[in-house]
Amino acid sequence: MQVKHKVYELYKGTVERVTGPRTVSAFLEKGVLSVPEFILTGDNLVAKCPTWSWEAGDPSKRKSYLPADKQFLVTRNVPCLRRAIKVEEEYDAAGAELVLDDDEDGEGWLATHGVQASKPDEEEDIPSMDTLDIGKYDGIKSIPTYFSGGKKEEEEEDIPDMDTYEDTGDNLVAAEPSYFVAEEPEDDNILRTRTYDVSITYDKYYQTPRIWLTGYDESRMPLKPELVLEDISKDHAGKTVTIEDHPHLLAGKHASVHPCKHAAVMKKIIDVLMSRGGEPEVDKYLFIFLKFIASVIPTIEYDYTMDFDLGSTS
Repeated sequence: MQVKHKVYELYKGTVERVTGPRTVSAFLEKGVLSVPEFILTGDNLVAKCPTWSWEAGDPSKRKSYLPADKQFLVTRNVPCLRRAIKVEEEYDAAGAELVLDDDEDGEGWLATHGVQASKPDEEEDIPSMDTLDIGKYDGIKSIPTYFSGGKKEEEEEDIPDMDTYEDTGDNLVAAEPSYFVAEEPEDDNILRTRTYDVSITYDKYYQTPRIWLTGYDESRMPLKPELVLEDISKDHAGKTVTIEDHPHLLAGKHASVHPCKHAAVMKKIIDVLMSRGGEPEVDKYLFIFLKFIASVIPTIEYDYTMDFDLGSTS
């Protein structure tokens, strides 16, 4: 399998070197992006979701067809509270739909992986339109719900009414209040989680975005590749998710969601939006893309929120 993968990567790299990047739009027809469209939708993601930013990467791995300061997108220290495999086990045990990230208004999403959700191989990477809820405002994603059950934090203690205190004037110098003394918090009060740096690159061969994951454990030590796979849905772990060198970074191996089916998925979503009277706009491509990727890494809580429809209607 490794030999086959290396031969494929050699072939892919050769094709990329001898062919130029896409410059003509085929967003609606094929679900792919040209380089200018990738920059356009990346700029929109950064503007709408400030947790994302453009990065230059290592100069030795710079792609000449991309701006020097816009080689790839990244969001850092993204929390991952639960293992994806654990969520899927709960789904299987329930024998029904499992609502994740549910808030007080009942807005959440459904786990789509498990025995009950299994599909034939040729369809397994094409998500259901109903589970994606394209065009629906989700609200800012947070760390919420896995431990609090969607309930609000307890209200702060009441602040005492100053009228209840009498100033007799006898004590002109007040005693130093005890709350000025700093104390180290107890470890038990700190929620330690796995975190991820999630990056998006432009894949010249497939002409689509590509997701990369760099994981850290609860002590901020790099995760081994096999542990990263615990946070990926079992339909994709070790299959469409591979461990490879990052195209813009030098250090370490990174998990990547292989882009071979990205264009087909995006084309299907675009077709559904258009069938509903929408007019998908290319600058919103990455918002749709990240919504789809959430089905692959369901417990990594990166931000893809937007407060407007993904497709305008006429």
